[in-house]
Amino acid sequence: MYTTLISAAQLQALIDSRQPCRVFDCSFDLFQPQAGKQQYLEAHIPGAVYANLDTDLSAKHGVPGAHGVLTASGGADQPASGGRHPLPNREKFAIWLSSVGFTNDMQAVVYDRNSANYCGRLWWMLKWAGHEAVAVLDGGLQAWQAAGGAVASGEEPSHFQSNFFPGPEKAALVTAQTVASQLGRPGQTLVDARAPARFRGEVEPLDPVAGHIPGALNRPFSENIGPDGKFKPAAQLRSEFETLLAGHDPASVVHHCGSGVSAVPNLLAMEIAGLGRTGLFAGSWSEWCSDPGRPVAKG
Repeated sequence: MYTTLISAAQLQALIDSRQPCRVFDCSFDLFQPQAGKQQYLEAHIPGAVYANLDTDLSAKHGVPGAHGVLTASGGADQPASGGRHPLPNREKFAIWLSSVGFTNDMQAVVYDRNSANYCGRLWWMLKWAGHEAVAVLDGGLQAWQAAGGAVASGEEPSHFQSNFFPGPEKAALVTAQTVASQLGRPGQTLVDARAPARFRGEVEPLDPVAGHIPGALNRPFSENIGPDGKFKPAAQLRSEFETLLAGHDPASVVHHCGSGVSAVPNLLAMEIAGLGRTGLFAGSWSEWCSDPGRPVAKG
């Protein structure tokens, strides 16, 4: 069972072994939402299912409100978080997994073309749904192709409906209310994965307010990736996070970013580094700043 990273060679061996496995292509572009599906149609790992961040891995969005985007509420569509990419509830997520033929006995492998920025979302969501056997393809599609892996184009045949059953949560979802109640207390260490200029509040291309949650530390998610496009070695990641945390307990860390997507590579990197599985504030800055009563820091 692969639970963090899987190499291109390991994935090829897994496919050749014919063990139950489902590969997911999560390529996406926030500024061109259709680009990821187009890239998938041009080239993907044979048999891979395309997982769209907006429609498959996020709940339905509601109408624009005075302080940002309101999410759908009530009934079966009740999201599990707020923000620009609200999490679907676990039941809705299980319905989607079942619709693409994913079952509880399968190994999941997720990848993208974006330094694990988007596929990390599905990695985390599967853990949250109680499924431990999910790994990120280290280096993404680029590493797969560099290793001589085959690619396919166009749509894949549909899969038969399955029945995926959510189990006990294996990843911690942290709410905005919890973050607010623990703000400034030693039991919570916030780590923001956005680019430094966005963290400092100098620019804000996506959300209605610029800045960051007071007291948060900044580690851009791209810092986890080495020059070869793969995650840095575990020892290096551990050293970098220990320097960032400066004595704070790794178990106290809650990751966030703009909308809860690019925070996951930091969470995954800490796990690779042997620092444990930490929390995710999935609503992130986009949910935090939608409430004008919450404090904002800059600089």
